[in-house]
Amino acid sequence: MACNIQISSFNQTCFFNRQVKDLFPAIKLKTSKRNTRNAHVVCTLLLPKENSLNSRKLGLNIPITGTQQVPIIMPAITPGKFGKFGGKFVPETLIACLKELEAEFNWALQDPEFQDELEIAFGDYVGRETPLCFAERLTNHYKNKDGQGPEIFLKREDLNHCGAHKLNNAIAQTMIAKRMGMKSVVAATGAGQHRVATAAACAKLSLECTVFMGTSDMEKQSSNVLLMKLLGTEVKGVEGNFKDASSQAIREWVGNLQTTYYLTGTIVGPHPCPSMVREFQSVIGKETRRQAMEKWGGKPDVLLACVGSGSNALGIFHEFIGDEDVRLIGVEAAGFGLDSGKHAATLARGEVGVYHGAMSYLLQDEEGQIIGPHSIGVGLEYPGVSPELSFLKDTGRAEFYSATDEEAVEAYKRLSRIEGIIPSLEASHALAFLEKLCPTLPSGTKVIVNCSGRGDKDAATVLNYQQYSM
Repeated sequence: MACNIQISSFNQTCFFNRQVKDLFPAIKLKTSKRNTRNAHVVCTLLLPKENSLNSRKLGLNIPITGTQQVPIIMPAITPGKFGKFGGKFVPETLIACLKELEAEFNWALQDPEFQDELEIAFGDYVGRETPLCFAERLTNHYKNKDGQGPEIFLKREDLNHCGAHKLNNAIAQTMIAKRMGMKSVVAATGAGQHRVATAAACAKLSLECTVFMGTSDMEKQSSNVLLMKLLGTEVKGVEGNFKDASSQAIREWVGNLQTTYYLTGTIVGPHPCPSMVREFQSVIGKETRRQAMEKWGGKPDVLLACVGSGSNALGIFHEFIGDEDVRLIGVEAAGFGLDSGKHAATLARGEVGVYHGAMSYLLQDEEGQIIGPHSIGVGLEYPGVSPELSFLKDTGRAEFYSATDEEAVEAYKRLSRIEGIIPSLEASHALAFLEKLCPTLPSGTKVIVNCSGRGDKDAATVLNYQQYSM
Protein backbone atom coordinates (compact mmCIF):
# COMPACT_ATOMS: atom_id res chain seq x y z
CA MET A 1 0.00 0.00 0.00
CA ALA A 2 1.45 3.37 -0.98
CA CYS A 3 0.68 6.19 1.42
CA ASN A 4 1.62 9.64 2.50
CA ILE A 5 2.63 9.57 6.16
CA GLN A 6 2.86 12.64 8.34
CA ILE A 7 4.84 12.18 11.55
CA SER A 8 4.25 14.74 14.27
CA SER A 9 6.73 14.45 17.12
CA PHE A 10 7.94 17.27 19.38
CA ASN A 11 5.86 19.63 17.20
CA GLN A 12 7.76 18.57 14.06
CA THR A 13 6.23 17.29 10.87
CA CYS A 14 7.80 15.14 8.15
CA PHE A 15 6.34 13.49 5.06
CA PHE A 16 6.80 10.06 3.53
CA ASN A 17 5.46 8.96 0.18
CA ARG A 18 6.62 5.41 -0.55
CA GLN A 19 5.47 1.84 -0.04
CA VAL A 20 4.65 1.08 3.60
CA LYS A 21 7.04 -1.87 3.55
CA ASP A 22 9.84 0.58 2.73
CA LEU A 23 9.38 2.42 6.02
CA PHE A 24 11.40 -0.08 8.00
CA PRO A 25 14.87 0.58 6.52
CA ALA A 26 14.30 4.30 7.12
CA ILE A 27 13.64 3.82 10.84
CA LYS A 28 16.13 5.51 13.13
CA LEU A 29 16.38 4.42 16.79
CA LYS A 30 16.42 7.29 19.23
CA THR A 31 16.77 7.33 23.00
CA SER A 32 14.01 9.04 24.92
CA LYS A 33 13.02 9.47 28.56
CA ARG A 34 9.35 9.86 27.74
CA ASN A 35 6.91 7.10 28.55
CA THR A 36 5.10 7.48 25.25
CA ARG A 37 5.48 9.28 21.98
CA ASN A 38 2.50 10.25 19.82
CA ALA A 39 2.44 10.21 16.05
CA HIS A 40 -0.25 10.83 13.47
CA VAL A 41 -0.43 8.85 10.24
CA VAL A 42 -2.25 10.31 7.26
CA CYS A 43 -2.80 7.55 4.69
CA THR A 44 -4.06 8.51 1.24
CA LEU A 45 -4.26 5.02 -0.23
CA LEU A 46 -2.41 5.62 -3.52
CA LEU A 47 -3.59 9.23 -3.72
CA PRO A 48 -0.97 11.97 -4.31
CA LYS A 49 0.17 14.04 -1.37
CA GLU A 50 -1.72 17.12 -2.51
CA ASN A 51 -5.05 15.27 -2.39
CA SER A 52 -5.92 15.07 1.29
CA LEU A 53 -9.71 15.15 1.00
CA ASN A 54 -10.06 11.37 1.20
CA SER A 55 -7.36 10.85 3.80
CA ARG A 56 -7.79 9.05 7.08
CA LYS A 57 -6.01 10.18 10.27
CA LEU A 58 -4.91 7.61 12.84
CA GLY A 59 -3.40 8.24 16.24
CA LEU A 60 -0.51 6.02 17.31
CA ASN A 61 0.82 5.55 20.82
CA ILE A 62 4.32 4.04 20.93
CA PRO A 63 5.34 2.67 24.36
CA ILE A 64 8.78 3.30 25.79
CA THR A 65 10.20 1.67 28.89
CA GLY A 66 12.78 3.81 30.68
CA THR A 67 15.55 4.66 28.22
CA GLN A 68 14.76 1.80 25.84
CA GLN A 69 15.36 2.68 22.20
CA VAL A 70 12.21 2.94 20.11
CA PRO A 71 11.70 3.52 16.39
CA ILE A 72 11.10 6.98 15.03
CA ILE A 73 10.10 6.95 11.37
CA MET A 74 12.33 9.40 9.52
CA PRO A 75 11.35 9.86 5.88
CA ALA A 76 13.70 10.92 3.13
CA ILE A 77 13.39 14.65 2.49
CA THR A 78 15.25 14.40 -0.81
CA PRO A 79 15.62 11.24 -2.87
CA GLY A 80 19.22 11.97 -3.80
CA LYS A 81 18.46 11.89 -7.52
CA PHE A 82 18.83 14.79 -9.93
CA GLY A 83 17.46 13.47 -13.17
CA LYS A 84 19.67 10.49 -13.95
CA PHE A 85 22.45 11.73 -11.67
CA GLY A 86 23.14 10.84 -8.04
CA GLY A 87 21.86 7.70 -6.33
CA LYS A 88 23.52 5.04 -4.18
CA PHE A 89 25.85 2.75 -6.13
CA VAL A 90 27.38 0.99 -3.13
CA PRO A 91 27.71 -2.55 -1.72
CA GLU A 92 24.72 -3.90 0.16
CA THR A 93 26.71 -3.72 3.40
CA LEU A 94 26.62 0.10 3.22
CA ILE A 95 22.92 0.55 2.47
CA ALA A 96 21.75 0.27 6.09
CA CYS A 97 24.51 2.63 7.25
CA LEU A 98 23.61 5.22 4.62
CA LYS A 99 19.93 4.98 5.48
CA GLU A 100 20.76 5.52 9.15
CA LEU A 101 22.82 8.57 8.19
CA GLU A 102 19.97 9.85 6.00
CA ALA A 103 17.51 9.44 8.85
CA GLU A 104 19.75 11.32 11.27
CA PHE A 105 20.30 14.08 8.72
CA ASN A 106 16.58 14.48 8.09
CA TRP A 107 15.90 14.50 11.82
CA ALA A 108 18.55 17.20 12.36
CA LEU A 109 16.93 19.40 9.71
CA GLN A 110 13.63 19.18 11.59
CA ASP A 111 15.07 19.49 15.10
CA PRO A 112 14.90 23.06 16.52
CA GLU A 113 17.52 22.22 19.14
CA PHE A 114 20.05 21.12 16.51
CA GLN A 115 19.29 24.15 14.35
CA ASP A 116 19.77 26.48 17.32
CA GLU A 117 23.10 24.83 18.16
CA LEU A 118 24.21 25.08 14.54
CA GLU A 119 23.28 28.76 14.32
CA ILE A 120 25.34 29.45 17.45
CA ALA A 121 28.28 27.48 16.03
CA PHE A 122 28.06 29.38 12.74
CA GLY A 123 28.16 32.69 14.58
CA ASP A 124 30.53 32.06 17.48
CA TYR A 125 32.89 29.46 15.98
CA VAL A 126 32.82 29.72 12.18
CA GLY A 127 32.52 33.51 12.26
CA ARG A 128 29.41 33.96 10.10
CA GLU A 129 27.98 35.87 8.49
CA THR A 130 30.77 36.64 6.06
CA PRO A 131 30.82 40.05 4.33
CA LEU A 132 29.61 40.76 0.81
CA CYS A 133 32.09 43.46 -0.10
CA PHE A 134 32.19 45.80 -3.08
CA ALA A 135 35.50 45.34 -4.91
CA GLU A 136 35.82 48.96 -6.01
CA ARG A 137 39.29 48.87 -7.53
CA LEU A 138 38.63 45.54 -9.27
CA THR A 139 35.43 47.04 -10.64
CA ASN A 140 37.38 50.04 -11.97
CA HIS A 141 39.96 47.68 -13.47
CA TYR A 142 37.31 46.13 -15.70
CA LYS A 143 35.66 49.37 -16.87
CA ASN A 144 36.00 50.15 -20.56
CA LYS A 145 37.39 53.37 -22.04
CA ASP A 146 33.99 55.01 -21.54
CA GLY A 147 33.99 54.19 -17.83
CA GLN A 148 31.32 51.53 -18.26
CA GLY A 149 31.37 48.06 -16.74
CA PRO A 150 29.83 45.66 -14.22
CA GLU A 151 29.97 46.12 -10.46
CA ILE A 152 31.93 43.31 -8.80
CA PHE A 153 31.31 42.05 -5.28
CA LEU A 154 33.14 39.37 -3.32
CA LYS A 155 31.46 36.94 -0.95
CA ARG A 156 34.24 36.64 1.62
CA GLU A 157 34.22 32.99 2.62
CA ASP A 158 37.97 33.32 3.04
CA LEU A 159 37.27 35.14 6.31
CA ASN A 160 35.74 32.08 7.96
CA HIS A 161 37.63 30.39 10.77
CA CYS A 162 40.20 28.06 9.14
CA GLY A 163 40.20 30.23 6.03
CA ALA A 164 37.54 28.75 3.74
CA HIS A 165 33.91 27.80 3.30
CA LYS A 166 34.69 24.24 4.37
CA LEU A 167 33.96 24.76 8.07
CA ASN A 168 30.26 25.40 7.32
CA ASN A 169 29.83 21.74 6.48
CA ALA A 170 32.52 20.31 8.76
CA ILE A 171 31.08 21.66 12.01
CA ALA A 172 27.53 20.62 11.08
CA GLN A 173 28.48 17.06 10.13
CA THR A 174 30.68 16.69 13.19
CA MET A 175 27.67 17.65 15.31
CA ILE A 176 25.67 14.91 13.56
CA ALA A 177 28.46 12.39 14.18
CA LYS A 178 28.34 13.28 17.86
CA ARG A 179 24.54 12.83 17.92
CA MET A 180 24.94 9.39 16.37
CA GLY A 181 27.32 8.32 19.12
CA MET A 182 30.35 7.96 16.86
CA LYS A 183 33.79 7.95 18.46
CA SER A 184 35.92 8.94 15.49
CA VAL A 185 35.82 10.71 12.13
CA VAL A 186 37.63 9.73 8.95
CA ALA A 187 38.12 12.07 6.00
CA ALA A 188 40.16 12.73 2.86
CA THR A 189 41.57 15.97 1.50
CA GLY A 190 43.27 17.57 -1.47
CA ALA A 191 44.03 21.21 -0.67
CA GLY A 192 43.74 20.50 3.03
CA GLN A 193 41.20 23.25 3.74
CA HIS A 194 38.35 20.83 4.39
CA ARG A 195 40.44 18.61 6.61
CA VAL A 196 41.82 21.52 8.64
CA ALA A 197 38.19 22.47 9.18
CA THR A 198 37.32 18.86 10.04
CA ALA A 199 40.29 18.61 12.40
CA ALA A 200 39.23 21.82 14.14
CA ALA A 201 35.61 20.69 14.46
CA CYS A 202 36.66 17.30 15.84
CA ALA A 203 38.95 18.95 18.35
CA LYS A 204 36.11 21.22 19.48
CA LEU A 205 33.68 18.30 19.88
CA SER A 206 36.22 15.83 21.30
CA LEU A 207 36.19 13.29 18.46
CA GLU A 208 39.18 11.36 17.16
CA CYS A 209 40.07 12.34 13.59
CA THR A 210 42.04 10.58 10.87
CA VAL A 211 42.72 12.27 7.54
CA PHE A 212 43.99 10.62 4.37
CA MET A 213 45.90 12.84 1.97
CA GLY A 214 47.67 12.19 -1.31
CA THR A 215 51.46 12.31 -0.98
CA SER A 216 51.73 14.81 -3.84
CA ASP A 217 49.22 17.08 -2.09
CA MET A 218 51.04 16.76 1.24
CA GLU A 219 54.12 18.27 -0.39
CA LYS A 220 52.16 21.16 -1.90
CA GLN A 221 50.11 21.86 1.24
CA SER A 222 52.66 21.16 3.99
CA SER A 223 51.40 24.06 6.12
CA ASN A 224 47.92 22.54 6.28
CA VAL A 225 49.40 19.15 7.22
CA LEU A 226 51.14 20.82 10.16
CA LEU A 227 47.91 22.53 11.20
CA MET A 228 45.98 19.25 11.16
CA LYS A 229 48.60 17.59 13.33
CA LEU A 230 48.56 20.57 15.71
CA LEU A 231 44.80 20.08 16.05
CA GLY A 232 45.34 16.49 17.13
CA THR A 233 44.50 14.78 13.82
CA GLU A 234 46.36 11.74 12.51
CA VAL A 235 47.39 12.42 8.90
CA LYS A 236 48.04 9.39 6.71
CA GLY A 237 49.69 9.70 3.33
CA VAL A 238 48.32 7.83 0.31
CA GLU A 239 50.25 7.43 -2.92
CA GLY A 240 48.59 9.71 -5.46
CA ASN A 241 46.25 12.67 -5.01
CA PHE A 242 42.78 13.51 -3.72
CA LYS A 243 40.89 10.78 -5.58
CA ASP A 244 43.25 8.14 -4.13
CA ALA A 245 42.95 9.60 -0.64
CA SER A 246 39.14 9.54 -0.95
CA SER A 247 39.16 5.88 -1.93
CA GLN A 248 41.34 4.99 1.06
CA ALA A 249 39.18 6.99 3.48
CA ILE A 250 36.09 5.13 2.27
CA ARG A 251 37.88 1.78 2.81
CA GLU A 252 38.76 2.85 6.35
CA TRP A 253 35.14 3.81 7.03
CA VAL A 254 33.74 0.55 5.64
CA GLY A 255 35.95 -1.39 8.04
CA ASN A 256 34.64 0.49 11.10
CA LEU A 257 31.00 1.36 10.38
CA GLN A 258 29.81 1.06 13.98
CA THR A 259 32.22 3.59 15.49
CA THR A 260 33.48 5.75 12.62
CA TYR A 261 31.83 8.59 10.72
CA TYR A 262 32.93 9.36 7.16
CA LEU A 263 32.86 13.14 6.83
CA THR A 264 32.82 14.22 3.21
CA GLY A 265 33.47 17.83 2.31
CA THR A 266 32.69 17.42 -1.38
CA ILE A 267 29.26 17.23 -3.01
CA VAL A 268 29.92 13.77 -4.37
CA GLY A 269 29.41 10.21 -3.19
CA PRO A 270 26.28 8.20 -2.47
CA HIS A 271 23.12 9.82 -1.14
CA PRO A 272 22.74 11.45 1.36
CA CYS A 273 26.33 12.75 1.29
CA PRO A 274 25.89 15.28 -1.57
CA SER A 275 22.60 16.56 -0.13
CA MET A 276 24.15 17.01 3.32
CA VAL A 277 27.10 19.04 2.07
CA ARG A 278 24.86 21.13 -0.20
CA GLU A 279 22.43 21.83 2.64
CA PHE A 280 25.10 22.97 5.09
CA GLN A 281 26.90 25.08 2.48
CA SER A 282 23.68 26.72 1.30
CA VAL A 283 24.07 29.25 4.11
CA ILE A 284 26.39 31.08 1.69
CA GLY A 285 23.61 31.73 -0.83
CA LYS A 286 21.04 32.56 1.83
CA GLU A 287 23.30 35.23 3.28
CA THR A 288 24.10 36.51 -0.22
CA ARG A 289 20.43 37.03 -1.06
CA ARG A 290 19.82 38.97 2.16
CA GLN A 291 23.00 41.05 1.81
CA ALA A 292 22.26 41.91 -1.82
CA MET A 293 18.81 43.12 -0.83
CA GLU A 294 20.36 45.29 1.89
CA LYS A 295 23.04 46.75 -0.41
CA TRP A 296 21.11 47.52 -3.58
CA GLY A 297 17.57 46.33 -2.95
CA GLY A 298 17.56 43.41 -5.36
CA LYS A 299 19.14 40.18 -6.50
CA PRO A 300 22.55 39.70 -8.08
CA ASP A 301 22.62 39.42 -11.86
CA VAL A 302 25.51 36.94 -12.01
CA LEU A 303 26.95 34.47 -9.50
CA LEU A 304 30.45 33.20 -10.21
CA ALA A 305 32.25 30.33 -8.45
CA CYS A 306 35.03 27.85 -9.09
CA VAL A 307 34.08 24.20 -9.57
CA GLY A 308 36.04 21.17 -8.42
CA SER A 309 33.49 18.78 -7.02
CA GLY A 310 31.18 21.73 -6.42
CA SER A 311 30.68 22.48 -2.71
CA ASN A 312 31.34 26.22 -2.83
CA ALA A 313 29.55 26.62 -6.17
CA LEU A 314 26.35 24.92 -5.00
CA GLY A 315 26.71 26.69 -1.68
CA ILE A 316 26.08 30.02 -3.37
CA PHE A 317 24.03 28.74 -6.37
CA HIS A 318 21.40 26.68 -4.57
CA GLU A 319 19.48 29.60 -3.10
CA PHE A 320 19.07 31.12 -6.59
CA ILE A 321 18.33 28.08 -8.74
CA GLY A 322 14.67 29.10 -8.92
CA ASP A 323 15.56 32.68 -9.91
CA GLU A 324 15.96 32.25 -13.65
CA ASP A 325 17.00 35.87 -14.09
CA VAL A 326 20.17 35.17 -12.07
CA ARG A 327 23.00 33.66 -14.14
CA LEU A 328 24.88 30.84 -12.43
CA ILE A 329 28.43 30.45 -13.77
CA GLY A 330 30.89 27.79 -12.67
CA VAL A 331 34.56 27.81 -13.66
CA GLU A 332 36.50 24.55 -13.83
CA ALA A 333 40.25 23.99 -13.92
CA ALA A 334 41.61 23.82 -17.47
CA GLY A 335 45.10 23.05 -16.15
CA PHE A 336 47.59 23.12 -19.04
CA GLY A 337 44.67 23.49 -21.48
CA LEU A 338 41.61 21.46 -22.36
CA ASP A 339 43.42 19.76 -25.24
CA SER A 340 46.49 18.90 -23.16
CA GLY A 341 44.93 15.99 -21.27
CA LYS A 342 46.16 17.69 -18.09
CA HIS A 343 43.09 19.39 -16.64
CA ALA A 344 40.19 18.89 -14.21
CA ALA A 345 37.37 20.19 -16.42
CA THR A 346 34.93 17.37 -15.76
CA LEU A 347 31.81 19.13 -17.02
CA ALA A 348 33.58 20.39 -20.14
CA ARG A 349 35.25 17.14 -21.18
CA GLY A 350 33.80 14.39 -19.02
CA GLU A 351 31.33 11.60 -19.76
CA VAL A 352 28.57 10.22 -17.56
CA GLY A 353 29.62 7.39 -15.29
CA VAL A 354 29.59 6.07 -11.73
CA TYR A 355 32.38 6.83 -9.25
CA HIS A 356 32.55 6.83 -5.46
CA GLY A 357 28.95 5.68 -5.20
CA ALA A 358 27.08 8.13 -7.45
CA MET A 359 26.40 8.88 -11.10
CA SER A 360 27.78 12.14 -12.49
CA TYR A 361 30.10 13.45 -15.16
CA LEU A 362 33.57 11.89 -14.90
CA LEU A 363 36.97 12.20 -16.50
CA GLN A 364 37.38 8.72 -18.00
CA ASP A 365 38.92 7.00 -21.00
CA GLU A 366 37.19 4.94 -23.68
CA GLU A 367 37.25 1.87 -21.43
CA GLY A 368 35.67 3.72 -18.51
CA GLN A 369 38.88 4.00 -16.48
CA ILE A 370 39.34 7.18 -14.45
CA ILE A 371 41.74 9.74 -15.89
CA GLY A 372 43.87 11.54 -13.34
CA PRO A 373 42.93 15.25 -13.11
CA HIS A 374 45.34 18.16 -12.90
CA SER A 375 45.07 21.69 -11.55
CA ILE A 376 47.42 24.11 -9.89
CA GLY A 377 44.60 24.51 -7.36
CA VAL A 378 44.81 21.07 -5.77
CA GLY A 379 41.33 21.43 -4.27
CA LEU A 380 39.98 21.21 -7.83
CA GLU A 381 41.82 17.97 -8.65
CA TYR A 382 38.94 15.51 -8.61
CA PRO A 383 37.81 13.42 -11.63
CA GLY A 384 34.10 13.72 -10.80
CA VAL A 385 31.64 16.46 -9.97
CA SER A 386 28.43 17.01 -8.03
CA PRO A 387 25.39 15.08 -9.36
CA GLU A 388 23.36 18.26 -8.91
CA LEU A 389 25.80 20.34 -10.95
CA SER A 390 25.75 17.61 -13.59
CA PHE A 391 21.98 18.03 -13.72
CA LEU A 392 22.23 21.84 -13.88
CA LYS A 393 24.60 21.48 -16.84
CA ASP A 394 22.28 19.15 -18.73
CA THR A 395 19.21 21.31 -18.11
CA GLY A 396 21.08 24.48 -19.05
CA ARG A 397 20.26 26.23 -15.77
CA ALA A 398 23.96 26.82 -15.03
CA GLU A 399 26.82 27.72 -17.37
CA PHE A 400 30.28 26.19 -17.07
CA TYR A 401 33.59 27.45 -18.40
CA SER A 402 37.24 26.87 -17.51
CA ALA A 403 40.45 28.72 -16.64
CA THR A 404 44.02 27.50 -17.07
CA ASP A 405 46.73 27.35 -14.42
CA GLU A 406 48.33 30.44 -15.90
CA GLU A 407 45.08 32.39 -15.87
CA ALA A 408 44.42 31.39 -12.25
CA VAL A 409 47.89 32.51 -11.13
CA GLU A 410 47.43 35.87 -12.84
CA ALA A 411 44.04 36.31 -11.14
CA TYR A 412 45.63 35.35 -7.80
CA LYS A 413 48.23 38.11 -8.21
CA ARG A 414 45.69 40.61 -9.61
CA LEU A 415 43.31 40.48 -6.67
CA SER A 416 46.21 40.56 -4.21
CA ARG A 417 47.65 43.73 -5.76
CA ILE A 418 44.43 45.53 -6.59
CA GLU A 419 42.25 44.76 -3.54
CA GLY A 420 44.79 43.59 -0.97
CA ILE A 421 42.92 40.25 -0.72
CA ILE A 422 44.87 37.02 -1.28
CA PRO A 423 42.46 34.41 -2.70
CA SER A 424 43.00 30.67 -2.84
CA LEU A 425 44.16 29.29 -6.17
CA GLU A 426 40.85 27.47 -6.35
CA ALA A 427 38.82 30.70 -6.07
CA SER A 428 41.29 32.35 -8.46
CA HIS A 429 39.86 30.25 -11.28
CA ALA A 430 36.52 32.03 -10.87
CA LEU A 431 38.25 35.41 -10.61
CA ALA A 432 40.20 34.63 -13.80
CA PHE A 433 36.99 34.27 -15.79
CA LEU A 434 36.17 37.93 -15.11
CA GLU A 435 38.63 38.74 -17.89
CA LYS A 436 36.31 37.13 -20.45
CA LEU A 437 32.99 37.81 -18.74
CA CYS A 438 33.16 41.52 -17.88
CA PRO A 439 33.47 42.88 -21.46
CA THR A 440 30.23 41.07 -22.36
CA LEU A 441 28.10 42.53 -19.55
CA PRO A 442 25.97 45.69 -19.54
CA SER A 443 27.22 48.50 -17.36
CA GLY A 444 26.02 48.26 -13.77
CA THR A 445 25.52 44.47 -13.84
CA LYS A 446 25.85 43.12 -10.30
CA VAL A 447 28.40 40.27 -10.28
CA ILE A 448 29.17 38.30 -7.12
CA VAL A 449 32.27 36.10 -7.00
CA ASN A 450 32.42 33.50 -4.26
CA CYS A 451 35.89 33.97 -2.75
CA SER A 452 35.77 30.50 -1.25
CA GLY A 453 39.14 30.46 0.52
CA ARG A 454 42.21 32.46 1.40
CA GLY A 455 45.45 32.00 -0.49
CA ASP A 456 48.31 32.15 1.98
CA LYS A 457 48.50 28.36 1.68
CA ASP A 458 49.24 28.80 -2.04
CA ALA A 459 51.95 31.47 -1.91
CA ALA A 460 54.81 28.97 -2.30
CA THR A 461 53.03 27.24 -5.18
CA VAL A 462 52.59 30.55 -7.02
CA LEU A 463 56.24 31.49 -6.45
CA ASN A 464 57.45 28.12 -7.71
CA TYR A 465 55.15 28.35 -10.74
CA GLN A 466 56.54 31.76 -11.65
CA GLN A 467 60.14 30.58 -11.35
CA TYR A 468 59.41 27.50 -13.44
CA SER A 469 57.57 29.42 -16.14
CA MET A 470 60.20 32.15 -16.50
